[in-house]
Amino acid sequence: MISPAVAKCLVVSKVLISDGMMTDDERGFLAGMMDQLGLTPAERDSVIQLKGLDDAETIVGALTLEERREIVELLVDAAAADGKLSPHELRTVNRVSKALGIV
Repeated sequence: MISPAVAKCLVVSKVLISDGMMTDDERGFLAGMMDQLGLTPAERDSVIQLKGLDDAETIVGALTLEERREIVELLVDAAAADGKLSPHELRTVNRVSKALGIV
């Protein structure tokens, strides 16, 4: 089972890779988030390898409403980290937001 911190990073990663590429700015955003959440090297590697991605939404969905709202804000910030919000990223943000009960 992955931790809530890893799950948050994985959900953000899902948005960042939704358009088929991750820019340096987006990588930097994710790295900063992993630093802020105190992920271990092993946890960071699992995020980079997308291990646990299928379970991440369920884990994040079990967080408090306020935490889920913060995740949605992070998703938007992450998607816009490279200065562009692609249609794929926007669709993924909307889909994850709905899955988390934030609409």
